Amino acid sequence: MTSSLPAEPAIAADAPLLFFDSGVGGLTVLDAARALLPDAPIVYAADFAGLPYGEKSEAEIAARVPALLGRLVERYRPRLITIACNTASTIALPQVRAALDLPIVGTVPAIKPASEQSRSRVIGVLGTEATVRQPYVTNLAREFASDATILRFGAPELVRAAEMKLRGEVPDPAIFDRAVAGLVSQERALAIDTVVLACTHFPLVQDELARAFGRPVTFVHGAEGIARRIAYLTRGQSFVGNGLRFVASGPAGDIVPYKPVLEARGFTSFDTL
Repeated sequence: MTSSLPAEPAIAADAPLLFFDSGVGGLTVLDAARALLPDAPIVYAADFAGLPYGEKSEAEIAARVPALLGRLVERYRPRLITIACNTASTIALPQVRAALDLPIVGTVPAIKPASEQSRSRVIGVLGTEATVRQPYVTNLAREFASDATILRFGAPELVRAAEMKLRGEVPDPAIFDRAVAGLVSQERALAIDTVVLACTHFPLVQDELARAFGRPVTFVHGAEGIARRIAYLTRGQSFVGNGLRFVASGPAGDIVPYKPVLEARGFTSFDTL
């Protein structure tokens, strides 16, 4: 007599992909994922009530993120979660994976692809203060760019600037000048040829950063690689219906200024958590 393991439960075709970020920076990851999986139902969750993560303590983030994701899983029953936030991923990813029994994709600074592109072997890393101080970043540099000089700078103002831009406001150009100055004022910074945008918000203001640098540099972020990982983990699965839904913590009124850019991306449903 033989026995077999129980079959894996079938994934409902309308089970969404859940993207989570402190704000709207994760839209950069969502855009890349939708290019590969245009038919996938989407829930995008923004923790507006907790924004910005980059200025919170590790303990706050490690407690807050798994709790919020647990509530989102209960409500939306996703097939996969993408933590589209470098700060949350570098701090809370182990806790989330321990708490939730479904695939979790994290977002980490794109130091490996930056190292593959850099010729000067001096690489800048712009992130939130919480991200750039993480040992995780040091370990990535040691593993993938051991022969390079990695210069880091925490630029939390860029998160606010990106949020402003998506609300249709014009950020102060001095914000970008200060972020760039934080990198180029460091020793050996004149040789920087590649800059890692180690926050999913930062690609939203890449043009402004390029102007502030005033010289050619290559910007690298991880959205395309994350999208490929999502596509790999959902290969062979069926996608049906439900479109794009946006949910945020905090008052419903906080969503209103973002509606034009969200509706332009195809979001049709808005809710609060």
